[in-house]
Amino acid sequence: MADNRDDDGPAQYASPPCFMHELDPEYREPLSDWTDVRRWRKAERERLINARLAVSADARAAMSARIADGIDALIGDIDGRMVSLYWPFRGEPDLRGWMAAINERGARTALPVVIEKGQPLVFRAYKPGDRLEKGVWNIPIPAAGDPVLPDIVISPIVGIDAGKYRLGYGGGFYDRTLAAMPFRPLVIGVGYELQRIPTIYPQPHDIPMTTVVTEANTA
Repeated sequence: MADNRDDDGPAQYASPPCFMHELDPEYREPLSDWTDVRRWRKAERERLINARLAVSADARAAMSARIADGIDALIGDIDGRMVSLYWPFRGEPDLRGWMAAINERGARTALPVVIEKGQPLVFRAYKPGDRLEKGVWNIPIPAAGDPVLPDIVISPIVGIDAGKYRLGYGGGFYDRTLAAMPFRPLVIGVGYELQRIPTIYPQPHDIPMTTVVTEANTA
């Protein structure tokens, strides 16, 4: 991508420099270089995870319950549908109770499994009580279970922007997985209101969530 700097002097501008930062202290120049975007995403990821972990366990549990209610209202009848969830990690909403509840209501559930770095996830059938083993980052994954294709994917977010683009942990697994699936499932990003940000600087390979559910609302 073009760069307005040269090696021997200060930045050269094709137009006068922007003074928006003097009018609005929150204003940031848009990032155009992928290296800068990655650096920004790494710092923003750390900030958002720390903010999430700073919320008390009791408050997160209450917010998780409201998120589960919001997903129920969004999905409606769950009988016979295959839903991929996740095992909560680093303060993510804990939907394991909801997973058990929808199994009792006739749903089938699955968990994502990392097979190889840089490759799509595999969804493996799982219901509460099935045997687990440690996967990547020591997150529990089903020890056995048939690969499945969920028609609903519930994806935890680190951050989410106004275009419903998800900031994750940086591995790109969900984007690769959704791009490789033979059909587009209903993709529900779940997180807390504090994780909303103006933009993640989406790139061409990023895939937006279908919708987002937080403890406050659905969008």
